[in-house]
Amino acid sequence: MPQRAANHLVSGLSRVETSTLGHWRLWGLCDPGLRPLAPQMKACGTIVTLALPGPDGALLHEALSHLRHGDVLVIDRLGDLRHAAVGGIVAAAAKLRGIAGIVVDGPVADLEEVLATGLPVWARGVSARTTRRLGLGGRFNAPVSVGGAVARPGDIALCDGDGVAFVSTQEAAADIDRAEAAARRETLIREGLSKGIALEDLLPPPPLAGSR
Repeated sequence: MPQRAANHLVSGLSRVETSTLGHWRLWGLCDPGLRPLAPQMKACGTIVTLALPGPDGALLHEALSHLRHGDVLVIDRLGDLRHAAVGGIVAAAAKLRGIAGIVVDGPVADLEEVLATGLPVWARGVSARTTRRLGLGGRFNAPVSVGGAVARPGDIALCDGDGVAFVSTQEAAADIDRAEAAARRETLIREGLSKGIALEDLLPPPPLAGSR
């Protein structure tokens, strides 16, 4: 299992919105097809990764016993968009482990059961076709590709209503500082708007073409 991300980095990022990171990050942001199963879902924690091939979910059942409180399980479905690896039983087992959430690059099954657990889950929709315990293999805690972004074990997943972001522990502190500065700036802009000041007058002018 990867080393847990420092508490102050996880708590700091948990106060940040993924769309705030999207103002400057060109990497680590998953494509918008990965959506929370319900509004207001949010999760932030140490990434634990899993890669599951096609119709096989056997390794997921084994991996569940290793999950720790506050982890975010990130599942690469290796391009399979037909078989749901996460359903009601898996969500209930993960919830009992105390994890922060699941990100699966594919569909889920048993939507109502998953929602009833209260576990935050991000996925690509719902499918009645599920994985089986076939024993074809897979990978546990190796770098994976999810939503077009690389997720590495031990990094931090930030997930909310706008999307999913993967942030390395080396970059997290700088992102937190930049997000806090952006939040202060937005507060000033909103105050200006409430006073009737035009938005163009509250924003700095764009850089001139060809300037350095």
